[in-house]
Amino acid sequence: MFPSPVLGIMLAVLTQGANSPPPQEQQFRVWIEPVHLQVFLRHLAPTRAGPGKGKPPVLIIHGSTLPSATSAAFRINGVSWMDDLAARGFDVWALDFLGYGGSDRYPAMNEPAAGAPLGRSPDAAHQIAAAVDFITQRQHKTQVDIIAHSGGSLPAGLYATQSPERLARLVMFAPVMTRDGPRDTTTMRAYGIVTAQEQVARFSGWVPRGEAPVFDPRDLARLAAAYVATDPTSSSRLPASVRFPLGRDADAVDAWSGSLPYDPAKVRAPVLIIRGEWDPITTDADARRLFDALSSAPVKRDIKISRTTHVMQFESARTQLYAEVGLFLAASLPETTSSSGNLIHDREGVVLRILKKGHP
Repeated sequence: MFPSPVLGIMLAVLTQGANSPPPQEQQFRVWIEPVHLQVFLRHLAPTRAGPGKGKPPVLIIHGSTLPSATSAAFRINGVSWMDDLAARGFDVWALDFLGYGGSDRYPAMNEPAAGAPLGRSPDAAHQIAAAVDFITQRQHKTQVDIIAHSGGSLPAGLYATQSPERLARLVMFAPVMTRDGPRDTTTMRAYGIVTAQEQVARFSGWVPRGEAPVFDPRDLARLAAAYVATDPTSSSRLPASVRFPLGRDADAVDAWSGSLPYDPAKVRAPVLIIRGEWDPITTDADARRLFDALSSAPVKRDIKISRTTHVMQFESARTQLYAEVGLFLAASLPETTSSSGNLIHDREGVVLRILKKGHP
């Protein structure tokens, strides 16, 4: 395990630039040692009294390609996921891992993409630990809640097992889980490059043929422009593109051949698994396998939202995602594990819940 990152913490409130955040957003940089690079944190204090009042701060962890500016902080119709949580009374934070968004790039990302994948789960979990130490010290708290999306669920799961005393609740949004596939022997590079058009095509391709679109094309166009802007070198390539560390992809490859970077049985916080009906990354079988493997979690929930994909935070049903996560984080949950689960459908078939027996 890495040494405690708290010694490497430094606060620097960023000057608002051309892409200014809203007035209430604060931005910070935190040192990561021993690499002596800084990660970027954005913060929204509660904007209204609500069910999140008095709850632990919420830290949102992004996936393998989209940093916080184009995920948790990206506004659709004037509201981002961070905005929604802040309006529910939560103290909300979002982290950019090294190599993404407002954080420093690994020096190797300025060279040809040779070498081992950057930002594997042990490295990323160390960055989460630094962010948690900073947040809890600044807010005078002892724990945080974590929302982790996609490949970000892997270092978040690892952090949950390394520092269980620091984690109050864990939301696994479209998480990566083990499968029984063959070992991929392809050599993966240190970092990848993706264009905005490739991202948009990937997102749109998850909607089954014949189904109505779940994205507003105007939102996707804005997302594409915002995504390119997250990499200061994007315009140096034609077409403009974004560099991203391939560590999360390498971890997913390992997971799909049977090897997770953490042991779900060692996660001791209440856990929500939330996913989309059309998500190929988190299938029903994946979610069931993870649910069963979380044998030490005192409360487990599995929620499946209809007509959504792996990136439902951008889709027409995103408010259901916001609401379900907000309810889980605000709920009064039992502290001890019950013995079995029930399968419950809502009357409209919109959400599938797998809840602990006796839990409302």
